[in-house]
Amino acid sequence: MRNLKLCNLLIFIVFAFCSTAQTADDIRVKYNNPDLVVNLGTGLWGTPIPLDYNNDGLIDIIMSCPDTPYKGLYYYQNIGTAEKPLFDVSKKLSDRAFKNIQASYANGELHVFRQEIEFKNFKENIYSQPDTVRVDVLPASDFKKVRSNMWSYVDFDNDGDLDLINGIDDWFEYGWDNAYDENGIWKNGPLRGFVYFIENKNGKYVSKGKIVAANQPIETYGAPGANMADFDNDGKADLICGEFVDKLTWYKNIGSPSNPEFRKGQILQDKKGDTIRLHVQMITPTSIDFNQDGFVDLLVGDEDGSVAYLKNTGKTKNNAPVFEPLVYLKQKADNLKFGALSTPYSVDWDNDGDEDIICGNSAGNISFIESLDGGKNPKWNAPVLLKTNGKDIRILAGKNGSIQGPAEEKWGYTTLSVADWDNDGKMDIIANSIFGKVIWYKNTGDLTNLEGPYSVKIDWGGKPLKPAWNWWDPEPTELVTQWRTTPYAIDWNSDGLNDLVMLDHEGYLSFFERFKKDGQLWLKPGKRIFYLVNEKEISGNEEALLRLTDGVGGRSGRRKLCFVDWNNDGRMDLIVNTNNGNAGYYENTRQVGNSAYFENKGNISDIILSGHTTSPTPIDWDNDGKYDILLGAEDGHFYFLKNKTFK
Repeated sequence: MRNLKLCNLLIFIVFAFCSTAQTADDIRVKYNNPDLVVNLGTGLWGTPIPLDYNNDGLIDIIMSCPDTPYKGLYYYQNIGTAEKPLFDVSKKLSDRAFKNIQASYANGELHVFRQEIEFKNFKENIYSQPDTVRVDVLPASDFKKVRSNMWSYVDFDNDGDLDLINGIDDWFEYGWDNAYDENGIWKNGPLRGFVYFIENKNGKYVSKGKIVAANQPIETYGAPGANMADFDNDGKADLICGEFVDKLTWYKNIGSPSNPEFRKGQILQDKKGDTIRLHVQMITPTSIDFNQDGFVDLLVGDEDGSVAYLKNTGKTKNNAPVFEPLVYLKQKADNLKFGALSTPYSVDWDNDGDEDIICGNSAGNISFIESLDGGKNPKWNAPVLLKTNGKDIRILAGKNGSIQGPAEEKWGYTTLSVADWDNDGKMDIIANSIFGKVIWYKNTGDLTNLEGPYSVKIDWGGKPLKPAWNWWDPEPTELVTQWRTTPYAIDWNSDGLNDLVMLDHEGYLSFFERFKKDGQLWLKPGKRIFYLVNEKEISGNEEALLRLTDGVGGRSGRRKLCFVDWNNDGRMDLIVNTNNGNAGYYENTRQVGNSAYFENKGNISDIILSGHTTSPTPIDWDNDGKYDILLGAEDGHFYFLKNKTFK
């Protein structure tokens, strides 16, 4: 009896613990604004699976999101109309999700593939009936470094059975990182993407090699995401492919329904004649007659989990189908979100007494997210893109701005802090990005239209320092440090001027002191005055300097940080992003002059919120005098982490 009681007690304890343990879903920040409509958005790398899930005659969407912390399958019900879709708040169908998911319609039936695995009867079974399709020679065996590997069914030769096409890429020649010459020319090879035809021969699948167009293998800039359908309504199935960046390519079938032959690819344009380009990149197109008017449309997943709708007009021009300009699908507001890899800074931007958010993201934009009520659980407005001189702020790498190469041309990775940088009484924005170049935007008094960007001015007293792997040199008074790391503006030495504390060119946390010269504000070169200590006190030992990264090239930088008195002892502590949890707490154990000595206390929560990045900012929404943390994650959402360090 005693053992039985003990067993029951243990079961109760385990149950109680499991039922109260928080997850990412529990602490995700909501809009709390039910009348608001925003862009539909899951997490990083969301891929659309369109289908009439609830049998009401309208096309709904299931989004497959394979990345932390929003991993799972999410159902968005179309509560609008066929011509004016609007989607309800999502419902989670599964905690499981996979990369390289692709939906295709063949002979009117939905098929969902993950590489050579089809999930049979997906609508009813989701993932419960995986079926491996055996191919004599897998196309992937041709390549050494595959990232995108997407499969779809199609009756390629119009013989009544289901063949396969496989869009696949190879990164081996590209290499990924740190390969520019002194002129900014990429020395590695190209990023390559191909499309294979896999024929169904009496129930056996045989790879027939690369599909050609104009007698050359179809080749895209990675990630083909191939879709085969009769887009121009001429009775023959054509091809539309995506790529790793942001465009779509059209290959017209000039052969016959049973013997396809493809014309040279054309970059798709909309009916205005503009090239169709997604806002970010890593796009995943899916073909379907979305509005059920008899013409095959496209739904295109963007990197940040949004979905672009390209409506087929049914007309052709220059031998290509004509699409309406893309629009991003909308949903009822639910989870607060700004793109992907959101980098929030909490500040009363509109001077109304509550904390708003100024935020960067992977797309290189900066937004103002207004708190509408200042409550303990705030009501939020939709993000508004900030402008400079009337144009949206958008920092983009271009062909040689990212250390990881030209494949990253549509990313900007803005990260920022907010402070009165020019001492005029108004809060400005200090930003870093994919370039590692620290700039600032002047507050004009207009909440959404700033001036700039201007380079922060630093008096190097000689040749400017820079990361050793940067192929380009800074201007004489520019501060160029490691990419994607927060430039934290703070009056560290309490002299009335905002300084910068951030990583220097070698990854050490450094103090860039502000001073006046000839009536202007300048920075001094960074001083390494921050130390990492263990239980055994270390004092002034060079080996103990706080170096937050020693990575080279693409593995450098990436550190998001903020300062806050986390344990309420009067000293500013350090909160830093982690890649194995959420955010790391570095306690300021003592301070000697401007020098500070930090002890790494580990993650501030057990909840896993990072796949490879997060971005912290202190908040006090409940006005209890104790700071909590708002964390931007790579899914673009925001997470509330309660301060449990002191009562």
